[in-house]
Amino acid sequence: MQPAQTTPLAPAPTVLLYNPISTSPGKQRLPMSLLSIAAVIDSDYTPEIIDGNLIADPAPYIIERAKITNAKILAVTAMPGPQLKQAILVCKRIKAELPGLIILWGGYFATHHGQVCLESGIVDYVIEGQGEAPFRKFVDTIHQGGSMADVPSLVWMDNGSVRVNPRAPMVPLDNLPLYPYHRLNISDYRGTSYLGKAVLSHHTSFGCPFACSFCAVVKLVNQRWLPESPARVEQVTRMMVEQHGADAMEFHDMDYFVSESRAAEIAERIEPLGINWWALGRVDTLSTYSDASWQKIKRSGCKMIFMGAESGSAETLKLMNKGGQSSPDKTLAIAEKFKHLGIVPEFSFVMGNPPDALADIDNTIQFIRKLKRINPASELILYIYTPVPHDRSELLRVAEQLGFHFPQTLEEWASPEWESFAHRREPNTPFYKDTARKHVRNFETVVNAYYPTVTDMRLKGPMRMLLKGLSGIRYKTELYGWPMELKALQRFIHYRRPETMGF
Repeated sequence: MQPAQTTPLAPAPTVLLYNPISTSPGKQRLPMSLLSIAAVIDSDYTPEIIDGNLIADPAPYIIERAKITNAKILAVTAMPGPQLKQAILVCKRIKAELPGLIILWGGYFATHHGQVCLESGIVDYVIEGQGEAPFRKFVDTIHQGGSMADVPSLVWMDNGSVRVNPRAPMVPLDNLPLYPYHRLNISDYRGTSYLGKAVLSHHTSFGCPFACSFCAVVKLVNQRWLPESPARVEQVTRMMVEQHGADAMEFHDMDYFVSESRAAEIAERIEPLGINWWALGRVDTLSTYSDASWQKIKRSGCKMIFMGAESGSAETLKLMNKGGQSSPDKTLAIAEKFKHLGIVPEFSFVMGNPPDALADIDNTIQFIRKLKRINPASELILYIYTPVPHDRSELLRVAEQLGFHFPQTLEEWASPEWESFAHRREPNTPFYKDTARKHVRNFETVVNAYYPTVTDMRLKGPMRMLLKGLSGIRYKTELYGWPMELKALQRFIHYRRPETMGF
């Protein structure tokens, strides 16, 4: 008898996923936003992740892959700044070459500016908020048929009008598949830093329960926080160590430390792995942690924690909607606690708040000087107040009265002025004048020289002493103007600013 003839299975349809270049060239992190949506289609489709950090010219590469694979969908994630600029340029070229390729954008820029994206002519659809479940429904609809009106969280053009579908219910992370790491070459993403020689990354939660007025995450998650269970965090971390050689982890949660009991249990579970790690939290939340929890966290390898101190003014913190428990005194107290624990605190500050940017800057500078006296190892990241679309605080109202408005087109968002705005260093807002900009940057130059970052392992003792010596008179007398000698020295040694270079 002849064996029965079988019909070969058709290959699973390819879906292209594009991650534009990050803000830290040379320090690639795992494209976790794309891994998360790849996970929900990996069983029935072929997700192909294209990382702009690893490909010099993504547009022709994507065009070629789309033609070879007959892909129908290109899904793009983008944050304001260099990512957004590249995403716009690349998608414009792709749409001109392949007008039938469906381009879908997601992430927090698209969530805030869905209509602007659609009106550009280069973006066909937008998904708002948590994207995993909506993305799976969208891909199924494109390949199997159905109505776009049934795709939750979708923003789309319906007969020339922008239509926003109801948001999908948020999905607990333990109910979602693990990331399909086999779709990447993980060795491309192992970095070297203050934490270790083989640093990898993970998101152990999604969202944040708070509503800070300056934070673009708020509209993305609507004050929801979805954590992975400690057991799943241990599973992923152990895999990174045992299968991919990690000796350190960066946990890039929007807020890792919301739950003390969870943080303490994760610490107990990963302690045997012998790694170092870093994560983000809030000063007021961390101030409530018990000494027992801190000892577990320290023993587990926690080496550094990022926190938003934001301001040295209690009144400004209130305007920022930082919560009733936030206060400058708590920032000082947590800095002192970390000094005794041997954990490096990394504090961000939002300076130049309206209406009197210079007064706000001076207030924050005095607070930073106090902070540095308490814990000289404190890392500083100095941002400038930049409004976000959801912000309905007094700060944005004043900014709008002074002439501020958001771009109305993607082309305007891609301009050098708005790329600068996205970096939150030189935002060119009408209330933030050049004198204020110089004041912040001059102080930053002096304080970074007087207290060189502890996370730059290239800086040896003699160079640290030289920086401190040259900046001593300026810092002690508070004469920050025109520190040209310090700027020249920092350029010569390629001083690493944590907010642009990592650590």
